[in-house]
Amino acid sequence: MTRSRIRALVTISLSTLAAGSVSAHHSIQAQFDIHKSFSIAGTVARVEWINPHSYLTLNVKDADGKVQKWAFEMGAAGQLRRTGLSRADRGGLKAGDEVTVTAMAARDGSNSGLLQELKMADGRVFKLRPDAPDAGAQ
Repeated sequence: MTRSRIRALVTISLSTLAAGSVSAHHSIQAQFDIHKSFSIAGTVARVEWINPHSYLTLNVKDADGKVQKWAFEMGAAGQLRRTGLSRADRGGLKAGDEVTVTAMAARDGSNSGLLQELKMADGRVFKLRPDAPDAGAQ
């Protein structure tokens, strides 16, 4: 194989890998409505401290008293630590905690959103996004 063919093959391979990495990351505006935020209260069902995004699942009672699952995307574990949140094994957020969240609504209308603010039952408030609006200002 000639050097020019090897270079071409390497260039194509690297371009393909780079394109895949870029397309794998989604835009916030594509998945969430940045102009529509809401607040909802519930009980923490699960917290996943993972990268690149952590997740919070809440059990929320509807008007009929039936429990619905709500899922919220959060930042990376390091970002959450910088806001003051910590894992359950460090005295932080854990299953069973009563919380109120403010989030950007999912564009697909599902029970999910991008978490902006988390209020704990003990009064602590964690701002996960610096541009978090008030839930009433829609």
